[in-house]
Amino acid sequence: MQFQVKGRNLEVSDSIRSYAEEKLGKLERQLTDPRIELELMLEKNPSIANNQVAEATIWTSGPVLRAREASSDMRASIDQLVEKLERQVTRYRTRGRDRRRRAARANTAAEPAPATADELDVEIVKTKQFALDAMTPEEAVLQLELVGHDFFVFRSGDSEAVNIVYRRRDGGYGLIEPQ
Repeated sequence: MQFQVKGRNLEVSDSIRSYAEEKLGKLERQLTDPRIELELMLEKNPSIANNQVAEATIWTSGPVLRAREASSDMRASIDQLVEKLERQVTRYRTRGRDRRRRAARANTAAEPAPATADELDVEIVKTKQFALDAMTPEEAVLQLELVGHDFFVFRSGDSEAVNIVYRRRDGGYGLIEPQ
């Protein structure tokens, strides 16, 4: 297991580092050779009561797992973070066994909503770049669930085109493919 701890607005003590490594080490039993990056932050805004934040990213041979938790105590934040990551790992491991259900959900196609004039005047406040991995829509839905976002961009393994899977309000999933 590769383990890296970063501190933002605080210096990470050896006791917190060893506590986090011990807690996140539990995940190593369920994942093969994970690379874990833990970022511990102290929010400086006095109106935020839960100012001790723990955020983790885990790179595995399959999906990338991410979680963020905040509380008034750093150890409690780490505990909550590990619980959330354990749920994600369990979901990842059990979802792989149930391929038929995932395939049925991912085959549901939907049309994207047209943009209104108000949406076109919105200022972009953040830009993110990432590598597009080739995968099937079923794998993309699994990634979507593990990351906890509303949509996931991926490159289709069949057509090499950029596709998007998204979570629908009715609980299903949609797939956007270029023509």
